[in-house]
Amino acid sequence: MQISVRFFTNLRELTGKREENLEFPENETVTIKNVLEGLAKRYGKPFIEYVYDREGKVKSFLQFLINGRSASAFNGLDTRLKDGDVLAIIPPVGGG
Repeated sequence: MQISVRFFTNLRELTGKREENLEFPENETVTIKNVLEGLAKRYGKPFIEYVYDREGKVKSFLQFLINGRSASAFNGLDTRLKDGDVLAIIPPVGGG
C-alpha cells in the first residue's frame, strides 16, 4: 500500500521535500497517527518539535487533508488511509 504525504511551508523546509511516498504492508491498518509516527522517526527532533507538543500530542494548529478533504470530517488522527491516498499536512498560514 502506498500513501503520498505532501508537505507545506515549514514542514517542506524541515523535510527538504514537497512530497514523499510511503509504503506499508497491504494488511496493515494505516492511520494519520501512524504516518506521523513514521515521519517523526525518519526526520527526528526538528519534525517532532514542530508537530508534537510537550505532552506528545499533535499540535492543534496543524490541519490534515485526505485527498483534499479535512480529516476532521472523518475520524481525525485515527482516520484510516487507503492505497493511493494523499495526505497533506497543512501548517497555519499567516499573512498581512
